[in-house]
Formats: sequence, C-alpha cells, structure tokens
Amino acid sequence: MDVIVLAGGFGTRLRPWTLHAPKPLIPILDRTMIEHVVSILPEGTVDKVLIAAGYGIEQMRNHFAALDLPYEVVIVEETEPLGTGGAIANCREHLGEGTCCVINGDLLTSLRVDEMLRAHKAAGTLASISLWEVEDPSRFGVADYDSQSTRIRRFQEKPPREEAYSNLINAGTYLLEPEVFDRMPEGAFSMERIVFPVLAEDGELSGFPFEGHFVDAGTPESYIEAVQTSIQNEAWIRGESVDGGNWFGKNVHLESTAQVSGSAIDSNCNIGTSCSIVSSSLLNSVTVDSGSKVTGCMIGHNAQIGEGCNLQNVVVDHGAIVPSGHVQNGGVFPTAD
Repeated sequence: MDVIVLAGGFGTRLRPWTLHAPKPLIPILDRTMIEHVVSILPEGTVDKVLIAAGYGIEQMRNHFAALDLPYEVVIVEETEPLGTGGAIANCREHLGEGTCCVINGDLLTSLRVDEMLRAHKAAGTLASISLWEVEDPSRFGVADYDSQSTRIRRFQEKPPREEAYSNLINAGTYLLEPEVFDRMPEGAFSMERIVFPVLAEDGELSGFPFEGHFVDAGTPESYIEAVQTSIQNEAWIRGESVDGGNWFGKNVHLESTAQVSGSAIDSNCNIGTSCSIVSSSLLNSVTVDSGSKVTGCMIGHNAQIGEGCNLQNVVVDHGAIVPSGHVQNGGVFPTAD
C-alpha cells in the first residue's frame, strides 16, 4: 500500500514557528508532527509514503533523508495551492496500482489503519473515510452513515449545525481505489465537496467509525492538546514521563520549588525557582527565570523567559528574549511589526 500525507498548508495559525520550518516538521515531544502522523501506519504493508507539500520542500527532503524508515519517502511538490483533491491527484504518477491511503498531515489519531483496510476490502467500495463523533459537526465534513451496510449514504461539507446529517465527521484518513482518480477533475478541487458526495450517491463510499483520540494539531490550542495526548499515550522514543502527566527530554534542570503540570519540556531546559509551567510545550534549551508563570504556551527553542513573567496562551518565537515582568495573554512574542 502507498500512502499520501497531505501537508500542503502554510501553517499560518502556528506562526511564528512555521516561519522557520513547515508545519509537518514542528516538534511534538521528541519527534516531528508528521512522524507522529505516519506512526499509525501498519508496519510491513506500506511501500511508499508520498508527502504532498507546498512549503519547506528542501527542509523536509533533508529531514527524511536522515531517517531510517522501513518505506520510501517521496516529497511531491505543489507549485500552487491545489486543495485536498488536487493534491491527491498530483501524486497519481508516483502511486502503485493498489489501494492508496491518504492522511491529513496534522492529525494525531488512534485509528488502526490495518483494521480500516480490512473493513474497506470487505465493503468492496471505491473509497472509505474514517469517522469520528463530535458534538458540533459544523466545522467538518459530515457523513450520513448506515452502520448496517457501513455505507455513507450522503456526504456534506461544513453544514450549518441544524442541517448536519449526523454527528459523525470526516476524520481525515481515506482509503482510495485507483478508479477514484478517474473521477477527479483537473486542477485545484476539494475531495470533500467534489468527489465524496458523488461517491456516496453512487453507493461507493464506506465509513469506518473509531474511538480513542483524534486531534487536529493545526492551532496553538490543539497543538498543546496533541502534546498532552502524546504524553498520555507514551508516544515518544527518547525522554521520560514525569509524574505521569509531563514529558522531559535529557538534561532538564528543574528547581525544587518549580511546578510543572501537563507539559512537555525538551532537552537542556532550565526552570527556575518558584516557576509554574502548566499545559505548555517548551522546546530545547529554554530558560525560564524565577517566579515566572507559563500557561498554555508554545515556547520556541533557545527562548529566554525573564523573572516574574506571566504568559498565557502565547506562542514565543525561537530565540526570543522575554523581558522580566512581561505579562501577556494570547498572541505571539515578539509581536509582528
């Protein structure tokens, strides 16, 4: 099976971190986001992973060239925005003749792709979509799902809440047979608006509901959720869990009066006296001086937080120096000119 990872976005909601590296290479604990995404792939069944990317092409090529992976990685460049469907179609020449798996590049899920593949083969449809239940489906693609036949009878993209077919949403992983590509138009288009509704009408779209976790790590808030989910599921190779709710890399120095809760602190960080780190992610070589409070924040590598700061829900850039006594709720540091 070949796999396409959709990673064409610019990651604007995670700036300024994504001004330095493409979103797929943003760290979550000890690995990049995209390495967490592809970790759900069943070993031994994947021949090639195609990364559909529009930004940071050379950085991603260099990153994956340095990794020892059991499958080939090919970066497929988008010279212009193609939408979800156009990005998939753009990968066609690199694909084999069998079933293709497509995964959104910022999703951390507990989906078992091997189980979904078995269900897809049993259904005999041209395409299958993973499904997740939510309270408000209005921001997502919504499936009218028949649990008896496993068919999706109708599919709608981002409907008003009162018009949604159900609370089961498109959870960002698809299985496609080669015939689906024959139904795709040329140029930029949306799978969710153009292809899936027609496949559903033709009885060729199946659904695969699953449980566990599903996190779209595209915003600072959801990025922190992805970090905490990864801690809970022990999704790291190096480092260690601390008190069950935190993750520390190597050589983290924590003063005895400092408190850390629900956070990831990477290697060579120094946390001073009476500091509080809550629901945050600190990349490597961060210094937080005494008496500072950091809550719900993304702190870039080599950043320095002065004494007595109070930061809430702030994205701090790599190498930034936050002056002592600085108070900020929301936004980025330093602020854009």
